[in-house]
Amino acid sequence: MLWLSPRPFMGCPSHSPVRSPTPKKENLLLNLACNIAVPTFVLMKLSSEHRLGPVWALVVALVFPLAYGIYDFKVRKKTNLFSIIGLASVLLTGGFGLLKVDGMWFAVKEGAVPLVFGAAVLISVRTRRPLVREVLYNEQVIDVSKVDAALEQRGQRAEFERLLKRASIGLALSFLLSAILNFGLARYLLTSPAGTEEFNAQLGRMNMLNWPVIVLPSMVVTMFIFWQLMNGLTRLTGLELDEIFHTSRAKAQPSP
Repeated sequence: MLWLSPRPFMGCPSHSPVRSPTPKKENLLLNLACNIAVPTFVLMKLSSEHRLGPVWALVVALVFPLAYGIYDFKVRKKTNLFSIIGLASVLLTGGFGLLKVDGMWFAVKEGAVPLVFGAAVLISVRTRRPLVREVLYNEQVIDVSKVDAALEQRGQRAEFERLLKRASIGLALSFLLSAILNFGLARYLLTSPAGTEEFNAQLGRMNMLNWPVIVLPSMVVTMFIFWQLMNGLTRLTGLELDEIFHTSRAKAQPSP
């Protein structure tokens, strides 16, 4: 996978009652173009010796997700552990390709990156800012101050922390699923020697299949965990689901 960046579909967490400015939304089409479409095209169509050649095709293909990561950070002024590890994954792919290491190492790298994500989620449970708050529960989408007030009023703070812990475990398991699928797909596809036109074509095919084979199943699992978390919040706070999200506040305001 050229650019593994499971960006949180929520923003950064905040425990302040004052909402932080909403970061600029990511351009999904530009993301898909730079991280999947263009690298896949370069690897599969421009790797022959009479075009770019295997080495330069790999370098050019990696430039796009790397440049996109830097551009996105400059535009949105936002980074996190997931983005950093995603950039490291791109650099490792390039390094392995230029060193022409065996395909097994690519498979290990593909499986190791989501394992690092999962381990980080579990370790963060014991910190003041668990990563599950950044990925699933945060101020950008959820009215955290209202939820916190309802939890305090009903004496459900301890049960809420247990709910977040269960969500963290579920999120870590979704990364484990991604790691298994990543490793299996890489081992199945990357059969040619690194540094060859055939290997680049296989790498491009793996990048293309990443969404239907890996990202979509992991996304389904993550959304199920998010649904369980929201159900738990409505039970613990007594709030309706539309009261938990910030959109309800916008609807309640009279139009000028």
